[in-house]
Amino acid sequence: MSDLTVAGLVGETLAKLGADRVFGVVGSGNFHVTNALVAHGARFVATRHEGGAATAADAYARVSGRPGLVTVHQGCGLTNAMTGIAEAAKSRTPMVVLAAEPAATALNSNFRVDQDALARAVGAVPDRVHSAATAVADTARAWRTAVRERRTVVLNLPLDVQAAAAEPADPPPAPAVQPPRASDDAVTALAHLLDRAERPVFIAGRGAVTAGAEVADLAAKCGALLATSAAARGLFAGDDWNLDVSGGFATPVAAELIQAADVVVAWGASLNMWTSRHGSLIAPDTVVVQVDLDEAAFGAHHRIDLGVCGDAGPTAVAVAAALTGHRVSYRTDTVREKLRAGSRWRDVPFDDDGDDTHIDPRTLAIALDDLLPAERVVSVDSGNFMGYPSMFMSVPDHHGFCFTQSFQSIGLGLATALGAALASPGRLPVAACGDGGFLMGIAELDTIRRLGLGMLIVIWNDEAYGAEVHHFGPAGHPISTVVFPDTDLAAIARGHGCAAVTVRGPKDLAPVREWLAGPRDVPMVIDAKVAAGRPSWWLEEAFRGH
Repeated sequence: MSDLTVAGLVGETLAKLGADRVFGVVGSGNFHVTNALVAHGARFVATRHEGGAATAADAYARVSGRPGLVTVHQGCGLTNAMTGIAEAAKSRTPMVVLAAEPAATALNSNFRVDQDALARAVGAVPDRVHSAATAVADTARAWRTAVRERRTVVLNLPLDVQAAAAEPADPPPAPAVQPPRASDDAVTALAHLLDRAERPVFIAGRGAVTAGAEVADLAAKCGALLATSAAARGLFAGDDWNLDVSGGFATPVAAELIQAADVVVAWGASLNMWTSRHGSLIAPDTVVVQVDLDEAAFGAHHRIDLGVCGDAGPTAVAVAAALTGHRVSYRTDTVREKLRAGSRWRDVPFDDDGDDTHIDPRTLAIALDDLLPAERVVSVDSGNFMGYPSMFMSVPDHHGFCFTQSFQSIGLGLATALGAALASPGRLPVAACGDGGFLMGIAELDTIRRLGLGMLIVIWNDEAYGAEVHHFGPAGHPISTVVFPDTDLAAIARGHGCAAVTVRGPKDLAPVREWLAGPRDVPMVIDAKVAAGRPSWWLEEAFRGH
């Protein structure tokens, strides 16, 4: 007779399915399943808050390409994690949340909440381990839903079921799944459009990050320019015809070229208000095509003329084969010169707003871009500041940029950087935060320090919730609720055992240069006192869409 329980069997099954790292906060309800995962080879990362665990697992999945895994206590452990779960679910991140749950008979448990309803409310998929007899199948089903459908799954583990005796069993083999190519009719229709297009532009989103080479090859054959959504930034890094990010982050040159396109093809991109700049970036007479695995995505955010249902990679290959030949189209010498002169925000002239006590946020980002090694992974929190690290700092590829912004919550930056760092051990991890988000998520500064991660944490500190200041202040509304006295964030960071520096001008970055040259055995925190006289350019654009 085996001493194995369902909790142990679930952990063993997940490890056999490929779970290599699990993030969480352990309580009595998830103690045994977490230990079983560790016993079977998974590495456990103990965060200081369940919200940090969910966000770090999301970022780990985005950067590594492997499913994320989270473990939480029943009730309050799950509710603490819900913002991170919502971000992952809205981003279609493959992730499994192991959520302990009171026994069905424990009707008066203080921990009882409707965990299925919580999952559904934020767009996650609820599932459950029902019994010892079904534990392996239930666990495998949740894992494969996450992987195949790119969904965030909350797998509830009732305490009485977890404690039940179980027999060892292997998960059933996963049937081979071929990524679906679009239909012949759809391939022909898209090839016909591209054969006639004079100014085609491709916009790739997270749904196409595994198909970057195929989409780029097709673009080269039909003469299309390349762009990405913000979440897929870096996918075409190094390509001469890369416009970088489409939407609110687009440079003036990129915006001009996208607006002049006669055909726009979205590859695994939703063309939401950010990517399309509230629809203004795509001209009314532009033919719009959307390629996506999910037909429900067609036209959900922007009107389309053709929906192509299929995986981006094999669909791009099929369309390339159906073209009549190579075309120059939008890849002219004139366009090449425009891109050379202004494809990067740091090349766009600006008036420096810095003074004796504040650094211009653009100047800070450019100085860091020059200072840091090219092999980096930049993780960005939400807020007025976020365009500066996102667009003034380069990234080596799409694995070098992590942008948890689908739910637009501030406070996710440190946990995002934690997950991205663990997925990129050979790169310098950079966390880009505002002061509000940094303090909201500061619990994970302890985790980052404890793990010995040589992370650079940059705080664009305007002593306020800057988006609200710039949104409501110009209309004469009182803003005392969203501004704060000066806080010495460098001193707080030193209290956590980090190196830290206060930056008011470029010369103050000298300690960062020294830290970069050293062993980087502790995180370095930059408390940058930024000039805050105006909203960022992307925020001005966003306000026009309100």
